[in-house]
Amino acid sequence: MIDINSLVRKNIQELTPYASAREQFLGKANIYLDANENPFENGLNRYPDPEQKELKRLILQRNTVAPSQIVLGNGSDELLDLIIRVFCEPTEDNIIITPPTFGIYKVLANANNVEAREAPLTNDFELDTTTMLDLVDSKTKVIFICSPNNPTGNLMDINSIKKLLALNCIIVIDEAYIDFTEQESWTNALPTNPNLIILQTFSKAWAMAGIRIGMSFSSPEIAQNINKVRLPYNVNSLSQQKAIEAFENTSIINENIQAIKNEKQCLWQSLSSLSMVDKIYPSDANFFLVRFKKAKEVYTQLAQKSIVVRDFSSIKGCEECLRISVGTPEENKTLIETLQTIN
Repeated sequence: MIDINSLVRKNIQELTPYASAREQFLGKANIYLDANENPFENGLNRYPDPEQKELKRLILQRNTVAPSQIVLGNGSDELLDLIIRVFCEPTEDNIIITPPTFGIYKVLANANNVEAREAPLTNDFELDTTTMLDLVDSKTKVIFICSPNNPTGNLMDINSIKKLLALNCIIVIDEAYIDFTEQESWTNALPTNPNLIILQTFSKAWAMAGIRIGMSFSSPEIAQNINKVRLPYNVNSLSQQKAIEAFENTSIINENIQAIKNEKQCLWQSLSSLSMVDKIYPSDANFFLVRFKKAKEVYTQLAQKSIVVRDFSSIKGCEECLRISVGTPEENKTLIETLQTIN
């Protein structure tokens, strides 16, 4: 059995977390004189709920977890940073990443002075578990897996992930794009995998990138340690309220997800008809990684026409590739018509 506390940095194990005024008093009151707030009411003069209780209650309706297993962050980026800070001793421990993948993992490791070991994906963008296992040593604390992967769009093989879950380290599965797939979330595997952390977000399928709310699901032990270093008011009142309101319109969100899936198929067909396109990689997300004959030239000409895609042509494994998000029907039509003029 994996002992999670043995993976946590010693100073974090011994850390007494900061307790905000709103955490010290848990009841309801008519007069609050405990947090040095401005008493004149304007809807925002009070600090936000540091435990985001109402929002977590709604999140529980869509995820089979307990409140003690949820940590909310100022975007998933904050949660990724907190995970590295909790488990990785600077200059001593290491993480493993699988490029090409979400670039923030390596940036956060470097910012925390933690070694980022790279196990590149295979030519089919699958996990190379043999290389990954060769990189693991006693100082490997976290392995980051993005599934569906960004920028390649594919889900990672379930059996490969199961093999990694047997390791004595933390396995983080970043599911930012899971709502666009037919695969079940790995949150269902939490009861039997105490070293597993799942990340999800309001930014993609929920169309709320502007409110910056990420979610982590894990064992209560992991969540407790992340909360030790999480700032007390990291998710502001406006963001919490907007996320709560989103749960009143889940039917619209589900309709939009289906619309994106439908439009994705149309975009695939249109891109496939272009002679400048060498390959469109299979995608389980709301974007395609597309290999062009002259990617940088295509990128530049699109930008000149006020159409911005993401250039990955200089990234190893993504040579001559652009990542193209699925837009509205009108946006996709304009994209294809513009590409045809370049073609």
